[in-house]
Amino acid sequence: MQFCGLPLASPIVLLSGCVGFGEEYTRVEGFSNRDVGAIVLKGTTAAPRLGNAPHRIWETPEGMLNSIGLQNPGVEQVITRILPTLDFEETRFIANVCGSTIEEYAEVTRRFDDSPIDAIEINISCPNIKEGGIQFGNVPEMSARVVEACRRVTEKPLITKLSPNQTDIRENARCCIEAGTDALAVINTITGMAIDIDSRRPVLDNVQGGLSGPAIKPIALLKVKQVYEVAGPRGIPIIGQGGITSARDALEFLIAGASAVGIGTALFYDPLVCKAVNQGIANYLAANAMRSVLELVGTLQDAGKVSGPC
Repeated sequence: MQFCGLPLASPIVLLSGCVGFGEEYTRVEGFSNRDVGAIVLKGTTAAPRLGNAPHRIWETPEGMLNSIGLQNPGVEQVITRILPTLDFEETRFIANVCGSTIEEYAEVTRRFDDSPIDAIEINISCPNIKEGGIQFGNVPEMSARVVEACRRVTEKPLITKLSPNQTDIRENARCCIEAGTDALAVINTITGMAIDIDSRRPVLDNVQGGLSGPAIKPIALLKVKQVYEVAGPRGIPIIGQGGITSARDALEFLIAGASAVGIGTALFYDPLVCKAVNQGIANYLAANAMRSVLELVGTLQDAGKVSGPC
C-alpha cells in the first residue's frame, strides 16, 4: 500500500515513544521490522533532554500513564549516530519532531530534511512537558503556524499528530491541512493523572501524563471518524491510533477513516502483536473480496456528522 507516496509493506505503524529509536524490538525473538509498514522514532528536540524526574510511567486499568518528558539525545546525535544504524531496506522510518518554540520545530525539521529519514511527524500535542506542546496542539491557529514553519523547510511528507485534548479536533485538522500537512496522526494520548492515597500526592513527578492503551480506544475511534469528515474529501490520509491491540481494533479504525493504524502500548505486553494484526486484516479482506486495505478505508455505514453528546 501507499501512504503519502511511501510504499508500506503493512498498514501498521509503530508509534513514537514505544520503540525508542527503532532498535529495541530487534532484540525480541520472532520480531521483524518487515512486519510493519513504518516505525516512528522517539520524539526529538534540538538539544538533548533528560526528561522528567521519576515516577514517569504508571499502569492504570486498561492503560498506562506516561510522563517521560521527551528524553532524547538531540537531533545531532540522532542524525549522525542513530540513523546510520537503521536498515531502511526493511521498513520506513519516520522522525518525530518536538519543540518548545516554533523556531525549534522548524530547525529540527530542517535537520531531518537533510537525512535519509522517510517522513517527519510533527508532535504538536505532547501532554507531559511543561511548556510548548499542549498550547501548540490545542489552539488551531498555533498548530497551523507550526505546520507552516515546518513545511517551509522540508519536502519530505509531513504528518501532524493531533491532540484529543481540544474543543474541536475537526477545526484543528482543517487548519493543519491548509497549512500544508500531508497526513494526520489521530490521536495523541489523553491528559490524565494518578494519586498515591498514602502520601496524597500525584504519582507522576510531572503531576499529569498521557493516558494510552485500550481505555482510550473509543475516544480515539470517534476522533478518527471526525477528522475523516474533514480529511477524507481532501485526500489527506490518517494514521488511526489509540488502544489498538487486535486485528478487530485495527479494522474498526480503518472503517472509521484511517488509512494506516498505529500500535504502541500493546507492544509492552505483546511484542509480537503485529503478526496477528496483519493476519487478521488479511483474513478480513479476503473474506470480503477486497484486494487492498484502502478499499476498506472510510466505509462506515449510516454515519452522519457527529454532534455533541446531548
